[in-house]
Amino acid sequence: MKIYVVYDSENGHTEALARSVAEGASEVEGAQTEVAHVNEADVYKLEEMDAIIWGCPGHFGTISAGLKTWIDRLGYLWAQGKLIGKVGAVFCTTATVHGGLESTLINLITPMLHNGMIIVGLPGNIPENALYGSYYGVGVTCPVELSDEDPKNLPSDNDLILARALGRRVAEVTGKLVASSDAR
Repeated sequence: MKIYVVYDSENGHTEALARSVAEGASEVEGAQTEVAHVNEADVYKLEEMDAIIWGCPGHFGTISAGLKTWIDRLGYLWAQGKLIGKVGAVFCTTATVHGGLESTLINLITPMLHNGMIIVGLPGNIPENALYGSYYGVGVTCPVELSDEDPKNLPSDNDLILARALGRRVAEVTGKLVASSDAR
């Protein structure tokens, strides 16, 4: 099964999350993951993918311009129904607590629903999710550094655990759907 992780990241926070999502997916037997920044991600690859996971920094409670521009290029796939039945999941980072994590996640899910994708979130039985997470996907707070000399406020260990859990869950669900489809 093929899983494409597409992300926008300005200071490395969301990229760290994307790489952990891909790492978690890769732990599942048969999963082939590819990670790409929106500047290099190819919308034409989406047709051959079984699962698509995208994420970005949240800007004022919504999708970053970089990822939104990339998503807006999916119109031809929507018109032809090419993403119907593919598994989708989302992740994001924000700079402040209550900075719009869940609204950004919902905004990221909306185009997937328009494309007929099957959305996978994180259930409450993952201990870190009950304390730090969201059912809509992975959303974490990484305060913005005030200068280039400041150490990076990268995602915490618990944040990365959630990211790997999302990747694993997407790969497990995708594996079941692919196996079911192959059995027909």
